Amino acid sequence: MKHIQKIICIAVFFTMVFACSTKKDSVINRNYHALTTKFNVLFNGKEAFKIGLKAINETYEDNFWKQLPIEPLAFKEEVLVTVKPNPGQFSGFDTPPSKKETTKATSPFDRAEEKAVKAIQKHSMNIFEKERNRQIDDAYLLLGKARYYSQRFIPAIEAFNYVIENYPDASLINETKIWRAKANIRLDNERFAIESLKYLLVIKDTLEADLPDEIKERGYTALAMAYVQTDSLQKAKESLINATKTNKNSVQAARNLFILGQMYASESKPDSATTVFKRIVNFRKAPDKFKIHAQIEIAKNFSKDSSSVALHKTLLKLIKNRDNRPYLDALYYQVGVLEEYKDSISLAVENYNKSLRAKNAKPTQKTYTYERLGNLYFKNNEFQLASSYYDSVLQVAKNKTDLRIRRVKRKFKNLASLIAFENTVKTNDSILKLAAMPVENQEAYFQEYVDALKKKDEAAAQQKLNQLAFGSSFGNSLQSTSKGGWYFYNGQSLSFGKTIFQKTWNNRALEDNWRWASKRAMSTSPTTVLKEATASKRYDVPSYIASIPTDKIIIDSLKIGRNQGLYELGLIYKQQFVDLPLSIEKLERLLTLEPAENQLLSIYYNLYQIYTTVKNKPKETYYKNKILKNYADTKFAQMIQFPDQKLTSEKSLSETEKTYKEMYYLYKEGVFEEVVQKIDEILPKIQNSILIPKFELLKAYSLGKYMDKEMYEKAMEFVALRYGNSEEGKKAKQIVVQLRKE
Repeated sequence: MKHIQKIICIAVFFTMVFACSTKKDSVINRNYHALTTKFNVLFNGKEAFKIGLKAINETYEDNFWKQLPIEPLAFKEEVLVTVKPNPGQFSGFDTPPSKKETTKATSPFDRAEEKAVKAIQKHSMNIFEKERNRQIDDAYLLLGKARYYSQRFIPAIEAFNYVIENYPDASLINETKIWRAKANIRLDNERFAIESLKYLLVIKDTLEADLPDEIKERGYTALAMAYVQTDSLQKAKESLINATKTNKNSVQAARNLFILGQMYASESKPDSATTVFKRIVNFRKAPDKFKIHAQIEIAKNFSKDSSSVALHKTLLKLIKNRDNRPYLDALYYQVGVLEEYKDSISLAVENYNKSLRAKNAKPTQKTYTYERLGNLYFKNNEFQLASSYYDSVLQVAKNKTDLRIRRVKRKFKNLASLIAFENTVKTNDSILKLAAMPVENQEAYFQEYVDALKKKDEAAAQQKLNQLAFGSSFGNSLQSTSKGGWYFYNGQSLSFGKTIFQKTWNNRALEDNWRWASKRAMSTSPTTVLKEATASKRYDVPSYIASIPTDKIIIDSLKIGRNQGLYELGLIYKQQFVDLPLSIEKLERLLTLEPAENQLLSIYYNLYQIYTTVKNKPKETYYKNKILKNYADTKFAQMIQFPDQKLTSEKSLSETEKTYKEMYYLYKEGVFEEVVQKIDEILPKIQNSILIPKFELLKAYSLGKYMDKEMYEKAMEFVALRYGNSEEGKKAKQIVVQLRKE
């Protein structure tokens, strides 16, 4: 019996040794290497590939505000391998990978590639230029796919080509051709990809045999990728329609449908888009993220009729579903949009704030919500709040170069200038109003202010006292008393004890011998707080009155600053924010306040333009006559009289340069007020000159020499915003930054 066992063991051993050979073409050898390749090396490689693919799908974050990519991958340009292989390097056509190519795996795709290379090196049975191991084509396909996801597209194409050239009858040949086309798309070789996919999906499918539905779905998806890359959106839509006829891959099918709906929406075809999005909602196997965002897209495409009520109810129902918590930021935002369309602004703001407070709120969604809130407050002329929300957009945004973010940034900067001028006008108006009051009215005004201030401080002091006596204990009393019998675990007992202590001992300082009668209690009563505050000038009415300016020079300076602020506001509202009613309000108010003579022509012409735009004929005629009567020899009069005629310049460039030099010499001589006055007279006459930024910058420099720092900064900020692309604008921006650091 023992001899028989030995014989069997020896036979099995020699059979295994014989079967290990890759040079002998026998049934045992072929099956041994096929099984070992499939269930050992390739199995481990495919498992590593699945792990890598799962990680990509889980970490990739779709931006549903833009058209989704057909393949959810983010490739880095700097990682791209574009170098052609050396003559001795494995090309995929002739020799398998050499052992030198094997490196330490650092990612799942590297491990998958390592296993594929190992399968080819150890189990390939290339006998008489024919591969006898039926699993090697799978190994090459895995090798190409791993290289594709490692962003090494040229080596990936070489692996795919090797399969196509050497295994034309393999069961996976069609899949390999699709992968090769995708790799070519990544290398911007869309033309080859389109031709090869058309041959596979149209010619081969028609002439030879019907392709499996899964291959058709993958092929048309890849073809849509190529057309999107070439901006052939109509053909991309046709390919996506063909790809979504069958839904073998539920995740990719849902993505394809969503992209198709986005394409219809971008073409202003809301009905077609809604039909596609409804398909996603009714697609049972579609991932939740596509279903939720499909409902949101349906809400975006709604028409202002009774359907909006049903959409509103649907969104609220989705919000109540706890499974949809990851999407609350987008859902609340869309509910806010619907409320805004219904002019329910308070409800819209409430939902926007809920969107911001959602636990999983995404940065991109936050930027849209902040921008929406900023726009709401801007429309309501609450510019300070609007500015803060626009600032939040810039703080949260990851991609600062995005066109929308750049637009918000520009609006924020313009708004900062507008707020500064609004504050100047408001502050100067208040001071001038007080300065114009009789002394008795000033006393009554400040006495009323001080009385209100005392009440406010007394209430704050009482609240502080209450907090010291009961506040912290009240917080503790909210804790559960079931933690144990220890005194400090019982919030109610702790609160009662603290109150009794303070009644007995008052508020004693935390120090040694605190029970001695000589130790003073910490006084926190409202009366004490008020006495301490009164020691300062906080409640001193005469000190407030003394701060009101009485010097005519200071009052005139305040008037000039206010008038300049109104003038700049009128131009900003007209040119930058296109809010014509507000522009009219500022400019016409300025006309009632005795503006500077050099501002009148510009004010008249801007009002003439605004009233022409809003088609107010009487007002248009009024300001037109003002200009033609009082400023008949100016360029503005010429533009009104001959609107279609090419303007003749009143001064040649050389004359304007000469004028600028004169202003510069005056600046050097130190007559800064004269420089500002003369530049204000010159600017309306050289509106088309390329030297305007130079004059404006020189004017800002001059203002900085005799006005305060705040006015200097505003003047420089105006130049930086108005002429940002010029050298003068860039210089002014640098000065503004430096001033804000000081």
